Amino acid sequence: MNTSNKFLCIHGHFYQPPRENAWLEVIEMQDSAAPFHDWNERINFECYAPNTAARILDESNYIRKIVNNYARINFNFGPTLLSWMEKADPSTYQAILDADKVSQAKFNGHGSAIAQVHSHLILPLANLRDKETQIIWGIRDFEHRFDRLPEGMWLSETAVDTETLEVLAANGIRYTILAPRQARAVRRLGESEWHPVNAESVETRRPYLCKLPSGRQIVLFFYHGPLAQGIAFDGLLNNGKVFAERLVRAFDDNAEPQLVHVATDGESYGHHHRHGEMALAACLHYIEEERLGTITNYGYYLEKFPPTYEAQIHEQSSWSCAHGVERWRSNCGCHTGGHPGWDQSWRGPLRDTLNWLRDELIPLFEREASVLLKDPWKARNEYIDVLLNGRREEVVEEFLQRHVRKKKLLPADKPQIIRLMEMQRQAMQMFTSCGWFFDEVSGIETLQIMQYANRAIHYAKQVGQVDLHDKFVKRLAKVPSNVDENAAESYSKRVDPSRVDLDRVGMHYAVSSLFASDPKRIEFLNYRAESEVFHRETAGNQLLTLGRTIVQSKITYSKKHFSFAVLYLGQQNIIGNISIDMDPQTFQEMCRSMIDAFQRTNLGEVIGLMQQYFGPEKYTLWHLFRDEKRRVLRQITWQSLEQAEIAFRNIYNANYQLMVGMQQSGIPVPQVFLDAVEFVVNKDLHYFFENGSLHDVQELERLIGELEKWSVKLTNAKSFKLAVSERLYTELSTLEQSSLDLENMQNLIAILETLFNAGVHLDIWKSQNLYFSMVKGYKNGEWVFASPEWEAAFRRLGDLLKIHM
Repeated sequence: MNTSNKFLCIHGHFYQPPRENAWLEVIEMQDSAAPFHDWNERINFECYAPNTAARILDESNYIRKIVNNYARINFNFGPTLLSWMEKADPSTYQAILDADKVSQAKFNGHGSAIAQVHSHLILPLANLRDKETQIIWGIRDFEHRFDRLPEGMWLSETAVDTETLEVLAANGIRYTILAPRQARAVRRLGESEWHPVNAESVETRRPYLCKLPSGRQIVLFFYHGPLAQGIAFDGLLNNGKVFAERLVRAFDDNAEPQLVHVATDGESYGHHHRHGEMALAACLHYIEEERLGTITNYGYYLEKFPPTYEAQIHEQSSWSCAHGVERWRSNCGCHTGGHPGWDQSWRGPLRDTLNWLRDELIPLFEREASVLLKDPWKARNEYIDVLLNGRREEVVEEFLQRHVRKKKLLPADKPQIIRLMEMQRQAMQMFTSCGWFFDEVSGIETLQIMQYANRAIHYAKQVGQVDLHDKFVKRLAKVPSNVDENAAESYSKRVDPSRVDLDRVGMHYAVSSLFASDPKRIEFLNYRAESEVFHRETAGNQLLTLGRTIVQSKITYSKKHFSFAVLYLGQQNIIGNISIDMDPQTFQEMCRSMIDAFQRTNLGEVIGLMQQYFGPEKYTLWHLFRDEKRRVLRQITWQSLEQAEIAFRNIYNANYQLMVGMQQSGIPVPQVFLDAVEFVVNKDLHYFFENGSLHDVQELERLIGELEKWSVKLTNAKSFKLAVSERLYTELSTLEQSSLDLENMQNLIAILETLFNAGVHLDIWKSQNLYFSMVKGYKNGEWVFASPEWEAAFRRLGDLLKIHM
């Protein structure tokens, strides 16, 4: 078959639902993602990072080549995901940006990255202003990161209507990607008659021009539906060669240029399908090596082959709902299938409730913002620049200078403007599509968008003294649930308690000051706290802290003065009080009285003084934010855990010979002894890799032998394997910096052999990447083998890492 006119393009839509606490704007610990901190971190490890260095294997399953998949596919990343990755994994983030530059060189200046609707709203269900802001924010975010304007934009769930296409085209977007069932009719350019099509009959191997009512136009690519289904659900990622052959079979013998292209969730390549990134790399490599077609991206293909056909769309359609966009506003029957008895009748009234809230906020925004800003909606569109630059003070000032009406702002004006912008940001985020996608209104994704609504309501009260909360909850009470009585109950139990204001931040700071190394100034999350006066007194296990502190939001620049007192009685027992109106003289008087009582060890008097100066309301350890609460609890429980460890070690050491004798005599060893063995051996194994020296290979062999000898489990196996993999990568990095010292290299080899012989399977792709770069350095003459012994060790290390020289 002649392949000169055969082109292939694979598009990956890389996105995660936002998981940040709407008040703190960080992702708190998610236990279900263990051993990782949260699901973003876990999926990054399984998918986003491996795709920057995907393996191509030889017939012996050794690594033949490592490639950056992003440089050879078309892709988009959710802006909120990239914002997280930029801080959490800068090397992967940079590799994604670099891949776009490589693709520009490969495809005549057309980068493979495209933009995405900023906060993943279903745009056909959004009002026109939200459509415009979401598209402008997506473009600005892309330009900020990739240093160029995007040619294409991914629509959330490929949900589309004509108004959305108009906004895309008005903002310079050249093309978008849709599902085949979204095509309604097609015709050759210049013809008058339209030909109706459906998902099965539309020709997906060509681009289509879509002429819009305004006179603008945009190009549409309808991806190959069965291929997308095969990737996502039918096992096409089990084998890269089979994947490639299935793609190539989608060509026909037509002499016209044709593009076989497919779009799926990017998480298919490594997260949904383990080693999916390797199947993708092998597929592309096989196609290129066998010259089965030309790998391209949409932008380059459009340059070479402009559309010769035009298309009409089905209005309000999407790729993940057979009923259009009903999945995000009605009980249409689309669901994940996890709970067959549940229904989704909650979707419609939830959207109605959020629409109501959005529409209540619009006149409030216009009224309050118009006092301070020349054009409030233009300012909202440009507020993305503040977000992209980390809300740095100089960026905020420049934003204000562009948009404010008056030359000199009052002290209260700046916080007011930022609150207005943030109110609108939250009002858009509360429509993030994930809130409706799943089965239940009390699910974490839906609770997340309710958090955004809660935050917007809070801002509304601050900026305009309008309290919408009770009306909002009353409307939620009419939203049904499969788990709780209604959505209002879910909201009250799981959303409202997460609400954070400066008072709660002050409480958090006060408790944290008990254990902080520098308690006078603490920065945490979106806040900073600095004490004008601070006292910390110690008496054995008891602590007393007293302070007069300013707490400030790093987002809105609002601030409050607090006076506080916190008494730590040991373990989790903390009693605290806080006041926003205590005058300095009273505070000094209180400090003298409480310090005197504490030093006399009269804790009852201290507690009485706290009640006298602050009143009956108290707060405790449980008022801390989730991650900080865990950190403090770990600190508090450390002493108790040390005592438990001593007890287990005493049992292990004192009874070891007895256990050996019982084992040799065929007598069952008491379970309490085996529990002690399991605890001690696992503790020592974790310590060996997390803190210990890797030079004592005999100690590692002994510990592995103890697991086998007593048939005890490797506890926290996922956490252990992750810690081992990270430590081995660190050791290999140190080796590289020391020009691969022979003794250290032999030691690392012995460690790997011991682990592999014991059947410990590690995820060592980072070490493989590093060794692979060393091999390339050797081939380029950067490494010189010091001796035959050194060369043998280097080759053996490669064998263990599954890389041939």
